Amino acid sequence: MKNRHLACPLAAAAALALAGCGLLPGGGQTRTVDIWLMRDSVSEDFLNRFTEAYENEHDDVELNVTIQDWTGIGKKVTEAIQGGGGPDLIEVGNTQVAQYADTDKLFDLTLESVRDLGSEDWLPGLAEPGSIGGSQYGIPWYAANRIVIYNKDLFAQAGVEGPPATRAEWLEATEKLNRQGSQGIYLAGQDWYTLAGFIWDEGGELAVDKGGQWTGALDSPAALRGMQFYKDLQSLGSGPKNADEQNPPQAEVFARGDVAQIVATPSAVAAVLKANPGLKDKLGYFTIPGKKAGTPCAVFTGGSDLIIPENAPDRGAALDVAKALAGEKWQTELARAMGYVPNKKSLASVVSGQEATAAMAAGAANGRATPNSPQWADVEADNPIKPFMTAVLEGEDAAKAARTASAAITDTLSE
Repeated sequence: MKNRHLACPLAAAAALALAGCGLLPGGGQTRTVDIWLMRDSVSEDFLNRFTEAYENEHDDVELNVTIQDWTGIGKKVTEAIQGGGGPDLIEVGNTQVAQYADTDKLFDLTLESVRDLGSEDWLPGLAEPGSIGGSQYGIPWYAANRIVIYNKDLFAQAGVEGPPATRAEWLEATEKLNRQGSQGIYLAGQDWYTLAGFIWDEGGELAVDKGGQWTGALDSPAALRGMQFYKDLQSLGSGPKNADEQNPPQAEVFARGDVAQIVATPSAVAAVLKANPGLKDKLGYFTIPGKKAGTPCAVFTGGSDLIIPENAPDRGAALDVAKALAGEKWQTELARAMGYVPNKKSLASVVSGQEATAAMAAGAANGRATPNSPQWADVEADNPIKPFMTAVLEGEDAAKAARTASAAITDTLSE
């Protein structure tokens, strides 16, 4: 057990003096910060190193970390923040912040974000979903997004030298790669996260907030241009038009060795190499190219934010822990240990030695998140974007299909 010491002189033994030191009655008691983290977000080694270092630097604090499963976490977090004496600090998915903020039970972190945490440099795909009505409720923690994973041998055989610089060049290269015996790209017909990036890159949106009323926006000219690019790219391979990237798992398809490219997060590499270890030295990575050279395509940014409930027993201590986790030292440690993108654009260089993560970090600078509506999770639960994509890929009228999907999104977001 660590030695504990009082922050105030021992002579100040009266209750009033103890209260002035911020100590509980009885003096010298350890403050326990209860933290909920999600399964597989951090390794045991990282968690042990952070806990030991933090407790050594904060002699009167102990960290009590509970690992939670993603399944059913929404209900569990909602009950915790609405009850009494729940956890002090909670990791949540970045796109989940809105639904928790909608309860009016989260601590407003706007001041600390601007004053102490350098919020002006945060990745937009993490910061924007944590900001509700002009207030910051989620502190960005880590990010992950899609890149292009490619087979170097197939690129060389097709005479494609290096990654393309623009979307137009990417399409041209993929046409060369789509040759007898190999697919230019394996892109499932309902990979709507990838589609979202093309829509954003064209200046479109999935849904827009008009004076507090969210409406679907897949029928805008910009969104339809994004869908057309997706259709052109998807046609240069044999991906199913009526299934997503998990049916079948695209990493397993790519592992066969006859697919030149997939669009996925670097975490897919482990599954590829498990299925085909022979590809270990044949994999390359590049950021999804944008319309103009030097500007990556917009991408959906997944990842986590840290929230503090209003009912947290020790909000002050929780905030100190959040600052440490979101600060440069432990952001660097986390990114290198887990292959994540750090929460600030200025920290992208810390993963420069990791090819796949570096490609991911470059894309994250132009990252986005799904519409910041508390009801967006309901849209994804019965996702009308997927049948819209299939309809267009199978030759139906794109504008008509988009109007149908947009109306379904509007109905769900207005509930």
